[in-house]
Amino acid sequence: MLNSITQLFKQLLDGQDLGHHTASDPSLAIACLLCEVAGADHQVDVQEQQAKRHLLEKLLTLDESQANNLLARAEQSRQDASSLYEFTTQLRELSQESRFDLIQAMWQVANADGEIDPLEDAVIRKTAELLYVDHSEFIRAKLSVTDQK
Repeated sequence: MLNSITQLFKQLLDGQDLGHHTASDPSLAIACLLCEVAGADHQVDVQEQQAKRHLLEKLLTLDESQANNLLARAEQSRQDASSLYEFTTQLRELSQESRFDLIQAMWQVANADGEIDPLEDAVIRKTAELLYVDHSEFIRAKLSVTDQK
């Protein structure tokens, strides 16, 4: 135990990041949130996979290869994360319009298979709250997606 305390102090003195925080990467955070909503119901089908890739291409102006690479990184980051907060804190600097676009994209992923699972709804609702998206905008984003089908 004394060795671990000594090692901890050594790391602090050396200036190491003991929290293992990663640098802010808003693109990765957006991809993680899309992956999070797709996996909320514990089943990601082909339509949701395609929707995630297409939305990343559109939102971040990426080509298909870049979007696929970002999604692969996002899946790993999502599995390592302990909460949505890790992703949303990186996105608070976005404009309200960009936040709305993200929430709308999350609804599109959730609705890609034709059904919005209550767990998917909960992830989107929590994300909207953490990003300070007004409830009326949350509902507007949902309706803009569900009224299309």
